[in-house]
Amino acid sequence: MPYFIGLMSGTSLDGIDAALVEFDAAGSPRLLATHDEPMPDALRDALWQLCHAEEASFRELAAAEDAFCRLQARAVETLLAASGTPRTAIAAIGSHGQTIEHAPTGHHGGPAYTLQLDNPSLLAELTGCPVVGDLRRRDLAAGGQAAPLAPAFHEALFRGGDAWRLVLNLGGFANLTLLPPVGSEAAVLGFDTGPANVLLDAWHARHRGGHFDADGAWAASGSVDSDLLERLLADPFFHQPPPRSTGREHFHLDWLQGHLADTESPADVQATLAELTATSVALGVEMAREQLDAPPAEALIPCGGGAHNRDLLARLARHLPETSLVPSDDWGWPADWLEAGAFAWLAWRRLAGQPGNLPSVTGAAGPRVLGGLYAP
Repeated sequence: MPYFIGLMSGTSLDGIDAALVEFDAAGSPRLLATHDEPMPDALRDALWQLCHAEEASFRELAAAEDAFCRLQARAVETLLAASGTPRTAIAAIGSHGQTIEHAPTGHHGGPAYTLQLDNPSLLAELTGCPVVGDLRRRDLAAGGQAAPLAPAFHEALFRGGDAWRLVLNLGGFANLTLLPPVGSEAAVLGFDTGPANVLLDAWHARHRGGHFDADGAWAASGSVDSDLLERLLADPFFHQPPPRSTGREHFHLDWLQGHLADTESPADVQATLAELTATSVALGVEMAREQLDAPPAEALIPCGGGAHNRDLLARLARHLPETSLVPSDDWGWPADWLEAGAFAWLAWRRLAGQPGNLPSVTGAAGPRVLGGLYAP
């Protein structure tokens, strides 16, 4: 059975997730091994600057892309060595790249675009493995948002039985998938609900240092500022019907600063940001249920880094009392490795000549085979 590697680096910029995945003849995935390659501080800083830059030089872009690609290659080599897997066993690497900006509706009347720094040709050269890259722009070309792509993988993993299920990825941004029961004529629905860790991490770094608020302990120590929460939730994004996706170009510290009265305590702002994530997810669940005329979901499956944030999970449970929060490990796939697994799955779909997008999620004109294949 063929082996694939999925590579993912998200908005947290903390490292590259590499997942080794086996697929059977029916395309059912099995996670075999994983590796997390930490992001060096210099590269993290360079990427962060590019993510927030109004302008960037070609030299800066090329240098960051080259360093990022070589870090991906190191992640692949470490994963292969640790798992005892020969490179000849790898059918393809699915490489997401590093998103610098995502503008699926364009800016100021300009064309839609999504920009991921990546060099699949160099990755193929360095690893000696075929690479599937540029996985978002085919959906964009078909009129879609190019995101989120993970709901198609969520369907492959978690759809089943006669109950509705939710999958919630809590990365830098939160994206939600509503899975109908097997046999239902309803289409899978998925979209970004808003910021998850991106503002929590940035606010924590500004006031306390470090990259994240472990277990949400600092957020739990503060009190929600209801006036601030109301101002944040007034942003039109939270009330926009799907398909929709977002990124750092919309939600960032300057966006937050524009809503502050400058009298709030930092801990209360952190608590309010956690409540913003939970509330916007709940609004997204309500919106999805209304669109599909669905009953309360039996289970919500949290994944991504936020799945370890106990304070955030407690807030979600309070907002969704009719739905049980069930760890993705209980469904056979670790929470930290869902997105890397998704890009291994997308590479498998590309080689099989099968579509990787869900038009009901992205808004594309139809199913499309995603990505280009780069031979070693």
